[in-house]
Amino acid sequence: MTGQPVLEIKIDKTEIARLGLSVSAVQDVIGAAIGGREAGVVFEGDRRFPIIVRLNDQVRENLEALKNLPVPLPPSAQTGRAPAILLKQVARFELSEGPNEISRENGKRRVVVTANVRGGDIASLVAEVQEKVSQKVQLPPGYWMTLGGQFENLEAARQRLMIVVPGCFFLIFLLLYTALGSPRDALLVFSAVPLGLTGGVVALWLRGMPFSVSAAVGFIALSGVAVLNGLVMLTYIKQLIDKGTPFLPAIYQGALTRLRPVAMTALVASLGFVPMALATGTGAEVQSLWQLS
Repeated sequence: MTGQPVLEIKIDKTEIARLGLSVSAVQDVIGAAIGGREAGVVFEGDRRFPIIVRLNDQVRENLEALKNLPVPLPPSAQTGRAPAILLKQVARFELSEGPNEISRENGKRRVVVTANVRGGDIASLVAEVQEKVSQKVQLPPGYWMTLGGQFENLEAARQRLMIVVPGCFFLIFLLLYTALGSPRDALLVFSAVPLGLTGGVVALWLRGMPFSVSAAVGFIALSGVAVLNGLVMLTYIKQLIDKGTPFLPAIYQGALTRLRPVAMTALVASLGFVPMALATGTGAEVQSLWQLS
């Protein structure tokens, strides 16, 4: 955000050293003339008002008048010289373009660069940005760069999902073990989870959509549906075996008998989200990811 005209007054340190001046002495003259300096206090009852002395607006806006401001010399440097010199003798005046706005955060200057992501996901873009910046950008001392926005939310959600997802899977397995009473049967039903997740990943790949937090939460719901269908089928097969049906015929009959309820359970969620998948308004991309999951 540039474009603001700025007057830069650059002090010639070699010249002021020759004249016996200090940088602070020259800066005090410039600051008092342009910014003003407190010269006293006015009391009105119990209130205090500072008296600020500075040049009037007409002189401060006149570049030639500023160049001719007198800068007093120290007594040791006045031998054979005038008691003061002109500001233009020890400083250069330059007009340049400066920042139109200076933003600060926690007492430090901040410059924000924004970008939108298209044709990819935020995580891959951020990884590429970090790699390119580390290779090609050398920040001066006192400068640093941080990445924020949706990427911060993604990182926070990813850290939570690293805990929630394993916890959900463990809870699902525990419930299956409680319901079936056998680790073998629980693992058999739980095997439907990776198969269901594979279908979700393929659906995202076919649509060209990146993996997101919404998709991750949808995968958790998908795991629940897959476990439910597997539990329904395995429970019915065990009932047939308990009634005396041989093992292989029980599997064949149970798969055929429970195919319709299992398919209906899986299709209800998918068909119910079709309107969201076809939506094009605000938030449609999140709805589509939910439906695909």
